[in-house]
Amino acid sequence: MRILLVVSYDGTNYCGWQKQNNCITIQGEVEKAISEVLKEDVEIIGASRTDSGVHANGNLAIFDTDSSIPADRWSKVLNQILPDDIVIQESKEVADEFNPRYMKFSKTYEYKILNRSYPLPTYNKSAYYVYGNLNVDAMKLAANALVGEHDFIAFAGAGSQVKTTVRTIFSIDIIEEKLDPTTLGDSDDLLKTGRLIKIRVRGDGFLYNMVRIIAGTLVDVGMGRIKPEDIKGIIESKDRTKAGKTAPAHGLTLLEIEI
Repeated sequence: MRILLVVSYDGTNYCGWQKQNNCITIQGEVEKAISEVLKEDVEIIGASRTDSGVHANGNLAIFDTDSSIPADRWSKVLNQILPDDIVIQESKEVADEFNPRYMKFSKTYEYKILNRSYPLPTYNKSAYYVYGNLNVDAMKLAANALVGEHDFIAFAGAGSQVKTTVRTIFSIDIIEEKLDPTTLGDSDDLLKTGRLIKIRVRGDGFLYNMVRIIAGTLVDVGMGRIKPEDIKGIIESKDRTKAGKTAPAHGLTLLEIEI
């Protein structure tokens, strides 16, 4: 029987998804929990190898077992063993040929930016703090230029080993949420009260650090360091140095994988 798991996690304390020697990872913790139940070594296959510090609401993983435990019970069984920052949201049986590593699907990532005068500790592990009034309208214009099929090599981190750097971005939505006033000052002062800016990117796949580089580039646009009309040229240049910096990992969450 092949079991599909929907795995959510806070990636703060982990060296990413993929199992590594001498480092705690999401894959390693989930495999350890399954092996504890089955009393044998088990290897899981994940759909997305998120980086160190990156979070997920719905990563996917599969494993095979001859256990009599019903497929839909595995989530409850594993959640009793796993640490609190890893939770299996759902488990179900899938066909034996089902393998998320080789199937076509879309992924949705969300990058969160805390934009205000001072950091808020409650966002330290989940949002990138940026001081300075970001121009969200300019960021939206720049984001529109990234939508579609392009060679995104200018937005790929060093060490990306893939057959092609062409990817398709289906949509980029930038959502602005004003925060409640947290100062004694004027509640209309945007930087004092602050806002959470969410960059939600949906595509058929992403290169190494691609979403974080997109986020860093859009921050540069919001700060006026890059113009929205420059994005087309950055893509065409295929030059990583033309795009913005790689935004920190802790602001990124894998929201969903659609198969």
